[in-house]
Amino acid sequence: MDEIAEGDPVEVAVENARLKAEAIAATQGNERPILATDTIVRLGGTIYGKPRDERHASEILTALSGQAHEVVSGLAVRRAGTAETVHATTRVQFRDLQPLLQWYLRTGEWAERAGAYAIQGQGAAFVTAIEGDYLNVVGLPVAALLDLWPEVLHLRQ
Repeated sequence: MDEIAEGDPVEVAVENARLKAEAIAATQGNERPILATDTIVRLGGTIYGKPRDERHASEILTALSGQAHEVVSGLAVRRAGTAETVHATTRVQFRDLQPLLQWYLRTGEWAERAGAYAIQGQGAAFVTAIEGDYLNVVGLPVAALLDLWPEVLHLRQ
């Protein structure tokens, strides 16, 4: 599945989540609910997804250094052939990353992370302030999920 990388950040994240849910449904059917998410980072008019490699991670983190950016997650729940969606947005302020950049790149934690960092890991050292849902920045905004699908609390395996 090719992800959308340009456009309105909320629409991009929500549509990517919906496309992921549809792709899973195409292979696994409609018997069980499907939850899919997509998280992106937005700074100004630029959307940052997962870095391609360490050099790209360095470019992303350099752009975010000393800046406030938004983390936008789209969620899609597909049940009985229909997908419902919701989103969450959190504002994150970074300190100047120059003294930390090479150290962080060596950790490898940036790989497979939207915006090239993990707030729940060593990337927490970058953050000076946060406005909104911390769990959104981690990658699953639980409050938004419960707004969309409160029954998830009662699912059994």
